Amino acid sequence: MKKETCAICGCNLHRTPNTYATPTAEGRSHATKHHSIPERFFGRSLNRKNTQRPPIFSESPWGQESSTCTLCYDCHEEMLHNPVILPEDIDRLATIIRAKGLNEDTKSDSKDKLAARIMLLQDIIHKGIDAVSKQD
Repeated sequence: MKKETCAICGCNLHRTPNTYATPTAEGRSHATKHHSIPERFFGRSLNRKNTQRPPIFSESPWGQESSTCTLCYDCHEEMLHNPVILPEDIDRLATIIRAKGLNEDTKSDSKDKLAARIMLLQDIIHKGIDAVSKQD
Protein backbone atom coordinates (compact mmCIF):
# COMPACT_ATOMS: atom_id res chain seq x y z
CA MET A 1 0.00 0.00 0.00
CA LYS A 2 1.36 3.40 -1.04
CA LYS A 3 1.92 5.87 1.78
CA GLU A 4 -0.17 9.01 1.74
CA THR A 5 1.83 12.23 1.74
CA CYS A 6 0.90 15.89 2.12
CA ALA A 7 0.45 17.57 -1.27
CA ILE A 8 2.34 20.65 -0.01
CA CYS A 9 5.12 19.68 2.40
CA GLY A 10 5.40 16.00 1.48
CA CYS A 11 5.27 14.63 5.03
CA ASN A 12 3.94 11.12 5.63
CA LEU A 13 0.29 11.26 6.63
CA HIS A 14 -1.78 9.01 8.86
CA ARG A 15 -5.41 8.68 9.88
CA THR A 16 -5.00 7.41 13.43
CA PRO A 17 -8.24 7.99 15.38
CA ASN A 18 -8.27 10.67 18.09
CA THR A 19 -4.99 12.27 17.04
CA TYR A 20 -6.19 15.01 14.66
CA ALA A 21 -4.90 18.45 15.72
CA THR A 22 -3.23 17.22 18.89
CA PRO A 23 -0.11 19.30 19.69
CA THR A 24 2.22 16.47 18.70
CA ALA A 25 4.05 15.43 15.54
CA GLU A 26 1.33 12.80 15.12
CA GLY A 27 -1.47 15.37 15.37
CA ARG A 28 0.33 17.74 13.01
CA SER A 29 0.72 15.01 10.37
CA HIS A 30 -2.88 13.81 10.40
CA ALA A 31 -4.46 13.64 6.92
CA THR A 32 -7.10 16.23 6.00
CA LYS A 33 -9.07 16.83 2.82
CA HIS A 34 -8.75 20.29 1.31
CA HIS A 35 -11.37 21.60 -1.12
CA SER A 36 -9.66 23.80 -3.70
CA ILE A 37 -12.75 26.00 -3.68
CA PRO A 38 -14.72 26.08 -0.42
CA GLU A 39 -18.10 24.34 -0.56
CA ARG A 40 -19.72 27.41 1.02
CA PHE A 41 -18.84 29.40 -2.13
CA PHE A 42 -21.45 27.22 -3.88
CA GLY A 43 -23.99 27.60 -1.07
CA ARG A 44 -23.21 24.22 0.51
CA SER A 45 -21.80 23.27 3.88
CA LEU A 46 -20.33 19.86 4.63
CA ASN A 47 -20.51 20.43 8.38
CA ARG A 48 -24.10 21.77 8.25
CA LYS A 49 -25.86 19.10 6.20
CA ASN A 50 -29.02 20.17 4.35
CA THR A 51 -28.20 23.85 4.95
CA GLN A 52 -28.24 26.07 1.86
CA ARG A 53 -26.90 29.60 1.73
CA PRO A 54 -26.91 31.99 -1.19
CA PRO A 55 -23.94 30.94 -3.35
CA ILE A 56 -21.10 33.24 -4.31
CA PHE A 57 -20.50 31.19 -7.48
CA SER A 58 -23.14 29.18 -9.38
CA GLU A 59 -20.25 27.27 -10.98
CA SER A 60 -16.49 27.33 -10.58
CA PRO A 61 -14.79 30.11 -12.58
CA TRP A 62 -11.73 27.83 -12.68
CA GLY A 63 -13.49 24.55 -13.55
CA GLN A 64 -12.41 23.07 -10.21
CA GLU A 65 -15.67 22.82 -8.24
CA SER A 66 -15.07 19.36 -6.76
CA SER A 67 -11.26 19.44 -6.75
CA THR A 68 -9.65 18.25 -3.52
CA CYS A 69 -6.24 17.23 -2.27
CA THR A 70 -4.91 15.63 0.90
CA LEU A 71 -2.82 17.74 3.24
CA CYS A 72 -1.38 17.45 6.73
CA TYR A 73 -3.02 19.36 9.57
CA ASP A 74 -0.16 21.92 9.60
CA CYS A 75 -0.38 22.85 5.92
CA HIS A 76 -4.17 22.75 5.80
CA GLU A 77 -5.36 24.28 9.04
CA GLU A 78 -2.39 26.35 10.13
CA MET A 79 -0.96 27.66 6.85
CA LEU A 80 -3.79 27.74 4.27
CA HIS A 81 -6.66 28.62 6.60
CA ASN A 82 -4.69 31.24 8.51
CA PRO A 83 -2.60 33.14 5.97
CA VAL A 84 -0.37 35.96 7.13
CA ILE A 85 -1.53 39.10 5.34
CA LEU A 86 0.27 42.15 6.66
CA PRO A 87 -1.38 45.58 7.03
CA GLU A 88 0.58 47.07 4.12
CA ASP A 89 -0.55 44.18 1.91
CA ILE A 90 -4.18 44.75 2.94
CA ASP A 91 -3.75 48.43 2.02
CA ARG A 92 -2.25 47.55 -1.37
CA LEU A 93 -4.99 44.99 -2.05
CA ALA A 94 -7.66 47.55 -1.10
CA THR A 95 -6.10 50.04 -3.53
CA ILE A 96 -6.25 47.47 -6.36
CA ILE A 97 -9.85 46.58 -5.45
CA ARG A 98 -10.90 50.25 -5.53
CA ALA A 99 -9.07 50.83 -8.83
CA LYS A 100 -10.97 47.91 -10.37
CA GLY A 101 -14.32 49.16 -9.02
CA LEU A 102 -14.76 46.09 -6.81
CA ASN A 103 -15.19 48.02 -3.57
CA GLU A 104 -18.58 48.37 -1.87
CA ASP A 105 -19.67 51.40 0.11
CA THR A 106 -22.90 49.67 1.08
CA LYS A 107 -23.55 45.94 0.75
CA SER A 108 -26.32 44.86 -1.57
CA ASP A 109 -27.99 41.46 -1.97
CA SER A 110 -25.65 40.71 -4.88
CA LYS A 111 -22.42 38.81 -4.27
CA ASP A 112 -21.00 39.67 -7.69
CA LYS A 113 -18.34 42.04 -6.37
CA LEU A 114 -17.36 39.56 -3.67
CA ALA A 115 -16.97 36.87 -6.35
CA ALA A 116 -14.80 39.23 -8.39
CA ARG A 117 -12.63 40.01 -5.34
CA ILE A 118 -12.19 36.28 -4.66
CA MET A 119 -11.17 35.72 -8.30
CA LEU A 120 -8.77 38.69 -8.10
CA LEU A 121 -7.14 37.34 -4.94
CA GLN A 122 -6.73 33.90 -6.55
CA ASP A 123 -5.11 35.60 -9.56
CA ILE A 124 -2.74 37.50 -7.26
CA ILE A 125 -1.78 34.25 -5.49
CA HIS A 126 -1.30 32.49 -8.85
CA LYS A 127 0.89 35.29 -10.22
CA GLY A 128 2.89 35.47 -6.99
CA ILE A 129 3.61 31.73 -7.07
CA ASP A 130 4.62 32.04 -10.74
CA ALA A 131 6.96 34.95 -9.95
CA VAL A 132 8.66 33.13 -7.06
CA SER A 133 8.95 29.92 -9.13
CA LYS A 134 10.75 31.84 -11.90
CA GLN A 135 13.24 33.29 -9.39
CA ASP A 136 14.41 29.84 -8.26
